[in-house]
Amino acid sequence: MIQLRVLPFGILKDWLGGEALAAELPEGATVADLLNLLVETRQVFSDLGGLRPLAGNELQALRGVAVSVNAEYATAAHVLRDGDEVGLLPPVSGGAPTEVEGLSHSASLTRDPIDAEKIVAAAKQGEDGAVVVFDGIVRNNTRGRQTLHLDYEAYEEMALKQMEDLATEARKRFGVRQVKMIHRLGRLEVGETSVLVVVASAHRAAAFEASRWLIDTLKKTVPIWKRETFVDGVIWADGEPFPEGVAIKREGSHEA
Repeated sequence: MIQLRVLPFGILKDWLGGEALAAELPEGATVADLLNLLVETRQVFSDLGGLRPLAGNELQALRGVAVSVNAEYATAAHVLRDGDEVGLLPPVSGGAPTEVEGLSHSASLTRDPIDAEKIVAAAKQGEDGAVVVFDGIVRNNTRGRQTLHLDYEAYEEMALKQMEDLATEARKRFGVRQVKMIHRLGRLEVGETSVLVVVASAHRAAAFEASRWLIDTLKKTVPIWKRETFVDGVIWADGEPFPEGVAIKREGSHEA
């Protein structure tokens, strides 16, 4: 048998009973086998070692998830090994943390307010003809419901790696000189910056294209989740579906 450390995130953390769960599977078990343990048997190991049934709405939340193994996206056929850390990742919303002041890094997570003016100024160089900035801020309502505040959480190790990879790919794909991405975690009030993307380039077209691609891809693939608190309730924000090849498809399952 193999022992696994299972980390649920977002709404799955609420429903699966804790921040770190223990699971035991036979040698040679795959990611699909782990999901079957959760869905087909409708049971999960809690952090206290007990078992409880999963409700129908909790089973629904497990459809369309992505799974990571040791902070890397994994397929359903991935063979698990003893001691693996498995992340259960619901569709993401839009991410030791790197502080905003670490401007030598392309990607950062922080629990401090984001100083957009300072970061943009630091990104500019003499060879740049354009700096394009996406500044995502907390608005005061969602679909007519008054927002009090937001809380962001992330699978931090994986989120930083994914953001760094996106920055590297953007520089290659669009030919831009520099990319800076900073995402806030923790409690955010209305009007505060949640995510900042800064792209510096010799030409404006490349900077615009890279900025749009970066924020759109970040929102779909980087494991960061948003919990919204309204005057009349609290919800985990619905995420966009994962791109093809990231979400786990459980072929041959008996889900309703």
